[in-house]
This record gives sequence, structure tokens and C-alpha cells, in this order.
Amino acid sequence: MSTTPVIEVERLNLSYGDFHAVKDLSFQVRRGELYALLGTNGAGKTSALEAIEGHRAPTSGTVRVFGHRPGDRRAVRPRMGVMLQESGFSPDLTVRESVRLIGRLTRRTDDVGRVLDLVDLTGRAGRKVSQLSGGEKRRLDFATAVYGMPELIFLDEPTTGLDIQSRDALWATVDRLRENGATIVLTTHYLEEAQQRADRIGLMHQGTLHREGSVSDLTRTLPAVIRFSLLAPAPSLPVQAVIDGDGKVVVETFALQKDLHLLLGWAQDHAVELRDLEAGSTRLDDVFRAISG
Repeated sequence: MSTTPVIEVERLNLSYGDFHAVKDLSFQVRRGELYALLGTNGAGKTSALEAIEGHRAPTSGTVRVFGHRPGDRRAVRPRMGVMLQESGFSPDLTVRESVRLIGRLTRRTDDVGRVLDLVDLTGRAGRKVSQLSGGEKRRLDFATAVYGMPELIFLDEPTTGLDIQSRDALWATVDRLRENGATIVLTTHYLEEAQQRADRIGLMHQGTLHREGSVSDLTRTLPAVIRFSLLAPAPSLPVQAVIDGDGKVVVETFALQKDLHLLLGWAQDHAVELRDLEAGSTRLDDVFRAISG
């Protein structure tokens, strides 16, 4: 993966009247990576992405995409695909006409039939947008984003409303695009998707970039958790623990393997059963809770 940034954001500020939505935001997206920009509700990520995509002018700061201002549409737009939460296609256009129209507006070229086949909409090509189901509309949104094999693709809540098969097919297509060198910027409320797929994650909270790094970087900031139940009184535990609201023993540790080994040895030596034993590292949603809390 190249370290050359496709997106450069430096001290970006966005204000709406007296409301400061984005505050001194700085980050980069490298060529070929999948970068997930996530945020708590009202974090400012949508406003930040609108500035990067060229839909909103910064109040202050600089944004560069492929080294150009996002507003330089002739230089940037043909190389960029955008899947919005709702694209707002004309309900009277057919699926084929909608894809072809986006291609003309973005000055990208492709074979419409190839793209519709890619998103399993070939059988709906002549159907009007108003006649599509919610999941079919999301697949149409994705088709217009990947039309022309753009170098940079924004995916805003891409799998909302999709069934499991369509979701798997979308990510398989994204994987192929990345193999061909595409850079992906993802926003999603499905944190497991970001945890599984992102090379790096930026977490926004109250307008600022609160944390950034790989999933491992982010989850290492919080302890792992061991959780179990004891059916009867037992000798003192070999590690520090608390009892949660469900009556379970909870051990938080930055040395998961060591402390789990101690617990299992203690249970064996004292003939104690650790019922419903669970042990695992911190997940991305735990990091989210820590930030919003």
C-alpha cells in the first residue's frame, strides 16, 4: 500500500451560524487503504465528508483530494465515486437511465450492463426507480458509485437495508476494487464491518478527531474482559474482579492470556466451575462507549 495521501485534511473547521460542527480536523487517507471515519451522533463526520466530497466549502482550513481542491470538479470528480445514504434519483428514470446519467455527470465511462450485472440489477434495468425495493435502491446507489472504476470511493452506510447475500456481494465487489488499487472511505453504524475491514479508523466526537489508528491500536487502549459465574462460595480469586449487575464476576485486564491462565489453574486446583466463561479483547463498540461516556 502506498503512503502517498489521496486525501489531506488540515485544520478543517465547519460552522453553521454559531454552531461549530467540525473543529480543527486533520487526517490523511493513504492510497489503496480502507479508511473508516466513524463518529458518535452529531460528531461532525457527515459535515467533514461533505467538505471532502466538494459539497460544502470549509469555514477555514484546507482539504486536498488527489492534490486538488474538492471544488475543482474537473480534476477530482471523474476519479471519485460517492455512495450517499440517499442519492435521490428521479423516480421516473429507469435503473439503466439512472446509472448512465451519473456516468455523464461525473464524466466517467463504463459499460452500464457490466455495472448492473455487478450489483445484480440486470433484471431491473428497465424498471423505474420508484418501483424498486429499498434494498434494490441501495444496490443502485452502489452501482453509480463504482461506475467507471473510480480511484476513490466514498461509502456512506453502504449496507443499510441490504439482506445478507447482497451485503456479502457488495463487500466482495469492494475487495476486488481494492485489489485494483481503489481507495475506500467508509462511514457506517455497523461497527463490526469497520472492525473487520478497515486498515485504519478515525473516531470523531463533538467535532474533533478523538482517536485514530488500526483496530488493534484503538482496542489496546482499553482492557480485555473475562466474565463468568460462580454457583457457590469459592476461595479468594487470584486476580482482581468485580460483580456486575447480573451477578457475574468480571475481570478487566491488560494481560488477558496471563490472567486467564491463572483463573483456569485456580479453578482446577479448587474444583470450582466457571460457568458461562467468556474472555475476549476489547471491541470497537467498547471504544465508542468509552468516548461517548
